Amino acid sequence: MSRRGENIYKRKDGRWEGRYQKGRTEAGKIKYGSVYGRSYYETKQKLYPLKIKYQTLMNLHGKSATPFYQWVNKWLLELQGKVKPATYASYQYKMDHYIVPSLSTVLLNELDEEKLLLLLKEWQDKGLKNSSIRVLFQVLKTCLSVAAKRGLLLTNPCERVVLPAIEKKHPQSLSKKEQYSLERVVEKEKTQIGLPITLALQTGMRIGEIAALQWKNVDFDSNVIYVEQTLQRISYFNRQKNQSQIILSSPKTTSSKRMIPMTDHIRKVLLHESKRRTGSFVFSVNGHPCEPRLINYHFQRLAKKAKIIGKHFHQLRHTFATRCVEKNRDIAAVSAILGHASTQMTLDTYSSALLEQRMKIIQSLN
Repeated sequence: MSRRGENIYKRKDGRWEGRYQKGRTEAGKIKYGSVYGRSYYETKQKLYPLKIKYQTLMNLHGKSATPFYQWVNKWLLELQGKVKPATYASYQYKMDHYIVPSLSTVLLNELDEEKLLLLLKEWQDKGLKNSSIRVLFQVLKTCLSVAAKRGLLLTNPCERVVLPAIEKKHPQSLSKKEQYSLERVVEKEKTQIGLPITLALQTGMRIGEIAALQWKNVDFDSNVIYVEQTLQRISYFNRQKNQSQIILSSPKTTSSKRMIPMTDHIRKVLLHESKRRTGSFVFSVNGHPCEPRLINYHFQRLAKKAKIIGKHFHQLRHTFATRCVEKNRDIAAVSAILGHASTQMTLDTYSSALLEQRMKIIQSLN
């Protein structure tokens, strides 16, 4: 028994069932939801607000009733091969560990500002920093923007969410005293394990760029180093087991591919090292490139000898940049050496290093 046009039926078990449209599947079929009652009128009272709710959702957000986890799986599958392996692994990890568990069965057209704000609060309750929350939210936003372009969503719900503010921190570099102490420790090492530190302090190269450096990229005639590749260990999370792989790839941005002039000291130590080379990579172990985590391990050991605690390898790059800015006002040249996308990025990042120059300008007014 049913009432025409209402989708309310009397079931064999004596209950009444009311059906309402939630949207459409990827195949175009209508996806229904159901409510139950002991009488026709009780079921009708339950059904009416749900019909209004989902009709409003379809008008505001679209008709896609695809569960969020299904869309994420499709998005990630299409993404393979289009982005760098490191980027793909990062997206997959963030989705699997922070986003999908909370939104798994939510339909695309059910995603609204309220649900996303609850997700933000969940991350905050877990103790995630605002900067980490912004990174996670950007992955979600990127994923849903593709859904919007495909017409699965009328708009991207992430656009309507205001993210928590983050306090901009200037990168920490070694003090001149710390740098001097570290350089003295490196000089006393009889092996090449301290050379990556010297290279970072005098070229500003990133740890992955140093690990990927090959002798063909070191031009002793022109006195320059060509930064053309980066080396990373990428973790893959395939929901059954975790795997990792060393990946040699081009830098993230075109500006990261660059030429860096060598100091006399760097040229001297690299020339000495080249005479006993055992492979194509400047830093290698048993013929294989020395991966970043081993370079970092040696850095931590030597930093401890120099009585420098709580620093990480990337701060050597910041130290190089800070010394350059302190000694030279040519921001464009410093930006090119660092491989920054713009001089403004360099100014924003290392503005604190210009403080001494600003003070001299003010003092000149006296």
